[in-house]
Amino acid sequence: MSEAYFDPTAPGAMAFLVLWSIRLSGLLLIAPLYSARTIPMMLRAALLVLLVVVLLPPALASVEEIPRLVPETIATELIIGFTIGLGAALFIAAAEFTGDALAFQTGLSSASVLDPVSQQSIPTLGQFTQLLALTLLLTANGHLIMLEAVTASLDLIPVGGTIDTANGLREMVLAGGLLFSLGIRFAAPVIAVVLISNLAIGILGRVAPQLNILMVAFPVQIGVGIFTLAFTVPLIATYFVSWPSAYESVLSRILSAFGR
Repeated sequence: MSEAYFDPTAPGAMAFLVLWSIRLSGLLLIAPLYSARTIPMMLRAALLVLLVVVLLPPALASVEEIPRLVPETIATELIIGFTIGLGAALFIAAAEFTGDALAFQTGLSSASVLDPVSQQSIPTLGQFTQLLALTLLLTANGHLIMLEAVTASLDLIPVGGTIDTANGLREMVLAGGLLFSLGIRFAAPVIAVVLISNLAIGILGRVAPQLNILMVAFPVQIGVGIFTLAFTVPLIATYFVSWPSAYESVLSRILSAFGR
């Protein structure tokens, strides 16, 4: 096999194509935007074929020996594709977690709608922050950055190569903590303001016992939460401007652990 010319009849050529398509399939199954259920399956399959052909030259250049089509290499390629998609999905999940936390704090957790992306019922604020993150991801060319990450992964782990599964999976689990840390960081201003407003309402209830606190607390919580969220959205957008560097940092750490 050569970078300039691909001979499908060469020994190991079909095994190489299958393994390369499996790596890309892992990305398309979990990566934001690519894995959306609103995309028809036939369109997703056509996109897979297109990506296999377009990204074939760097994949060929990374191969030093003929790959073998065995369960170990199939699992390796699938894990690498999942890793690249998961690195991006963590940031979208963090934004959705932010909306869920805000909905719980403001008393809007029961206001749920059907999410067209995941086809699941989620709180309205969760859907808002998720779609906001997806929009910001597109404006930052996240869909192209993920494809660049696939080609960059070939330098560390060529098609059909071996990985250190234990270290890599451990690093993936540790990276999952980013979801909660980012979600709490995004939601921290609203949570803090709502807690202060609840404290103020509690003091007001002590001062004026005849006041119906329940009638006052709910609209105040919702109003204060939405008002604070309006000021928090630019902070979330500012973070996603630097999303490519954060994504590269997370992904390089995980792939380096797999490549040891």
